Amino acid sequence: MNQTHIHLLITHLPIFGSILGGIVIAHGIWTKSDQTKIAAYHLFVISAIGAAIAYFTGEGAEETVEKIQGVAEASIKQHEEFALFALISLIVLGVASLIGVVLTLRKSSQASAFAVVVMFVSLLSFGLVARTGYLGGQIRHTEINSTINLPDSTLEETEVDDE
Repeated sequence: MNQTHIHLLITHLPIFGSILGGIVIAHGIWTKSDQTKIAAYHLFVISAIGAAIAYFTGEGAEETVEKIQGVAEASIKQHEEFALFALISLIVLGVASLIGVVLTLRKSSQASAFAVVVMFVSLLSFGLVARTGYLGGQIRHTEINSTINLPDSTLEETEVDDE
C-alpha cells in the first residue's frame, strides 16, 4: 500500500466525520447530554486526524496521478490549494473539540455555549472538506463533470422515441 492508496481510503473520513459529528453534537445539545457531546468531540478529533493524513499523503497521490494521460494539472492544483483550507478548519475543529471535552468534563458553565460554537465550526469544516473532496473527484472522475455534451443526433433520436 502506498500514499496514493492511503489518500484515497482516508479522504472520506473527514467528510463523513465532520457532518456525522455535527449531527451528533446537535443531538447532544438538544438533549443536553454531555456523553453525546463528548462522543461528537471524539468524532471531530478523529476527523481532524484523518484530514491531516489525507493532506500529507496528497503529495504522493499527486505524483501518481499526474503521470496519467488526460489529468489536468490545474485540477490538481485547485484541489491541493483548497485542501489546505479544509485541513486548517479541521485542525481548529479538532483542537476546539479537545477543549470542549475538558469544559464538559469539568462541568464548566461555558460548556453548552462552546458546544454550539463547535457545531457551527463543524458545519463550516464540512463545507470546506466536502468542496475539497468534490475538487479531488474532478481530477479523475470525468463521469461526474456536468459538461457532458451529447451529440445533436442523440438528442433528436431521444425526442423521436418519446413521441
